[in-house]
Amino acid sequence: MSTRKQLKALVEARRGVIVPGAFNALSAKVIEDLGYEALYVTGAGVTNMWFGMPDQGFMGLAEIADHTARIRDAVNLPLIVDADTGFGNALNVIHTVRTLERAGADCIQLEDQVAPKRCGHFSGKEVISAEEATAKIKAAVDARRDPDFMIMARTDAAATLGFEAAIERAQMFAEAGADILFVEAVTKEDEVRALPKRLGKPQLMNMVIGGKTPIFGAEELGQLGYGIVLYANAALQGAVMGMQKALTALRDDKQVLESSGLVAPFAERQRLVGKPGWDALEKQYT
Repeated sequence: MSTRKQLKALVEARRGVIVPGAFNALSAKVIEDLGYEALYVTGAGVTNMWFGMPDQGFMGLAEIADHTARIRDAVNLPLIVDADTGFGNALNVIHTVRTLERAGADCIQLEDQVAPKRCGHFSGKEVISAEEATAKIKAAVDARRDPDFMIMARTDAAATLGFEAAIERAQMFAEAGADILFVEAVTKEDEVRALPKRLGKPQLMNMVIGGKTPIFGAEELGQLGYGIVLYANAALQGAVMGMQKALTALRDDKQVLESSGLVAPFAERQRLVGKPGWDALEKQYT
């Protein structure tokens, strides 16, 4: 079964499958190695880890396409790719869909923020009109070449226009052909529980560690009817803490040993990047 069909089956099962975010190929390999069923190529993670900048619209299509292609080569999991606002108007969205589909994405996420966008859990967000946003989703649906390539429509309207307005937009996106709906940054437990009852299409719930949405367990979210439980930057935040701990010890103790428990062993690092397989290929072709 293709990764696109795998993802469609996961989403339609509505069992709250946990999808972690990857910010580069190695983080994607760790996610696959740990047995997750799909991953999310995170725009915030790419922006933070590639540029060292906040998630405020600095990433472009070329950067996310490059990361998507590298991750596609590294793992065999279904890939959901963060395409921000589609990098422009409806015509730009067409180009974005075709570029990311060609790069190996199985689904792309498009949001309705005014450009330059910002993290969904930052203050100061604004959204474009519902009509313009819906037209962009329709353009994305029409642009895909593979019918199994999925379009996820995200709305950030809850923060500025209210929960009911966000519901209305999500319904419009569903009617425009979106396969998955994503109402971002709801702030009340009752709102989290209400969304699967109010919207018919499969949905994603974003669990931002330290963010505005109350944290629910994936099992409960699955029981509520969510298809995907996103932890977009758990790997990133864990990696930052790991680097801080290891480098603090190096600064203070002037050395770091494998036995410290602060670093992955050398052999584990080589296993994750597939060195034994490359060694075998070298013997085969030498």
